[in-house]
Amino acid sequence: MNNITIEELYKIKPQYIIDIRDYSLYLKGHIENAKSIPKYLLLSNPDIYLDKHHTYYIYCSSGVQSSRVVNELIHKGYKVVNILGGYHNYLLRK
Repeated sequence: MNNITIEELYKIKPQYIIDIRDYSLYLKGHIENAKSIPKYLLLSNPDIYLDKHHTYYIYCSSGVQSSRVVNELIHKGYKVVNILGGYHNYLLRK
């Protein structure tokens, strides 16, 4: 499984960060430059949102859901990385 810490994320400053939480949570706060794509949309139609030539960094609230989503997307051939601890960990390190 591909994982990255918030500290590592800051160092590489990736172009593609995806917040899979509900849009209402995204509006309350999110990692800088993250795009909101709720989990159900991303998993039901990944080809609409993802390009297999890019690497995407995915997070949820705590890292549990994003870990599952990353696993599923890896099996579908996408380059995806789970942000450990999700948004909660981001807030702690902010």
